[in-house]
Amino acid sequence: HALKGPKSLSKCDIPVPFFMSVYFFHIVNPNETLNGEKPMVVQRGPYVYRENRWKDNITFHDNHTVSYREYRQYFFEESMSVGDESDVVTIPNMLVLGASVMMENMPLPVLLLLSTAFKSFNEGPFLTKPVGELMWGYDSKLVDFLNKYLPGMLPTSGKFGLFAEFNNSNTGQFTVFTGQDDIRKVHMVDSWDGLKSVDYWRSEQCNQINGTAGQMWPPFMTKESTMPFYSPDACRSMELVYQRPGVSRGIPVFRFVAPKTLFANGTDYPPNEGFCPCRQSGLLNVSTCRHNSPVFISHPHFFEADPVLLDTVNGLSPNEEEHGLFIDIHPETGVPMNVSIRLQLNLLIKRVFGISETGKIAEVVMPMIWFEESGYIDGPVLNTFRTNLVVLPMVMEYMQYSFIGLGLAGILGAVMLYLSDKVKSRMVGQPCTDVDPSSSACEKTPLLQTPTS
Repeated sequence: HALKGPKSLSKCDIPVPFFMSVYFFHIVNPNETLNGEKPMVVQRGPYVYRENRWKDNITFHDNHTVSYREYRQYFFEESMSVGDESDVVTIPNMLVLGASVMMENMPLPVLLLLSTAFKSFNEGPFLTKPVGELMWGYDSKLVDFLNKYLPGMLPTSGKFGLFAEFNNSNTGQFTVFTGQDDIRKVHMVDSWDGLKSVDYWRSEQCNQINGTAGQMWPPFMTKESTMPFYSPDACRSMELVYQRPGVSRGIPVFRFVAPKTLFANGTDYPPNEGFCPCRQSGLLNVSTCRHNSPVFISHPHFFEADPVLLDTVNGLSPNEEEHGLFIDIHPETGVPMNVSIRLQLNLLIKRVFGISETGKIAEVVMPMIWFEESGYIDGPVLNTFRTNLVVLPMVMEYMQYSFIGLGLAGILGAVMLYLSDKVKSRMVGQPCTDVDPSSSACEKTPLLQTPTS
C-alpha cells in the first residue's frame, strides 16, 4: 500500500524444492529402423536435476501489477538418479532427421547438398552419446556450418543439446496482478514479454495468454473452478480441471489434472483447430515456436493419445499414475502443495528423397525423452502452512464447540438450580400433616405457637 510509482526489489529465491526428472527413449534397433521397421525403445532414467529458481528484476507498478523474470539453474542429483550422466543412449539425431523434414520441399539439388554436408561432418540419422552431452550440449561442426550458411535455423550458436537453452535462462518477463484491488485477479497474467497475446497459432483464442504464470492461483477455489496458466515452454495457455479431493502432507487439497481435450486435434475438439496443422489427438505441434522444427509435445508414453501412436513404436506403456500430470492445490489459498508436470518431446521422422541419411525410415512421431518437473512445499514453509491452515483452524473449531458446551452446561446448571430453589420454596411453611414428618421440609418448617393469655 505504501508503494507510489514503480518500485524495484532485489531478487527473490523461491524456498520450494524443485526437481526435473528426465527419461530417455533409448533406441535398441537403429539399423532396423533405418530400413523401415518399427522402432523399439527402452526407457532409461530417471536422470534427476535439482532446480534452483529465483525471481529477479521485480518491479511494482501503479496499476496493481508486478513484473519479474524467473531464472533457473539445473544441478545433477546422482543420489536420486538411476544411472549417471555418463550413461550412453541412442536417440534420433535432430540435426539430421529434423533438418531433413524441414527441408523436404526444397529443390533436389539443395537436398543433395545437405546430404553431402551430413556425410562431410560424419553425421548419421541416430546419435549415441552420453546423457550429459545430449542434455546440455556437445560440439558439432555441422552446427557451425548450419549457423554460418543457414542462420536462424537452430536455436543456439554454440553447443547443441536438448536442454542447452534452458540452463541459466529465464522464462521471459511476466507481469501479473497483485490482487490489491481485486483478490480474484491475484497472480493472473497481465502480459508476458510485453504481449497480451502471442502469434504462434492460427486462431485468436489459441493465441490468448490466459490464467496465471503457473505457480499460484486466486484463492477460494471450488470443484467447479479451473486452473488456467500460460507456459512459455509450450508456447500456449493450458487449463487443468478438478479431479478429486485429497490430502498432501497433512493439508487438505484439490487435485487438478489435464483434461483429455488438452492435446486433442481439431477434429476431436474443434476449439483446438487453431493449434493445427494437427496429426493424431494427443500431439501438440510446436514447430511454429521451435524454429519450424518438426517437434511435437505430448503426455509421456502417449498417455491419453490416439492409440494409433502406440502402434508405431514398440516399448511404450502409458498409465495415469506414472504419466499423468497433476497439481494438488490448497483451495482456500490457491497455493500448490504438490506439483508434477510431465511432458514428452517427440520428433517427426521419415524418409526424405534426396537425403540418403534418412534411408527407408517409416513416417513416425518418434518419442525422444519425457521429463517431469515436480515441486512440493516442505520444511519450515510446510510447517507454517500446516500450523496456519490446519492446526489453528482445528483448534479454533474445537474451542468453538468447547465454549458452546460450557455455555450449555452453564445454562442447564442455572435452570436446575432455579427449579430446585422453587421446589424448596413451595415446600417451606407447609404443615407436617401435609408432608412426611421425617422430611427435611417438615424439620425446617417453624412450629406455630399459640400466644398465652
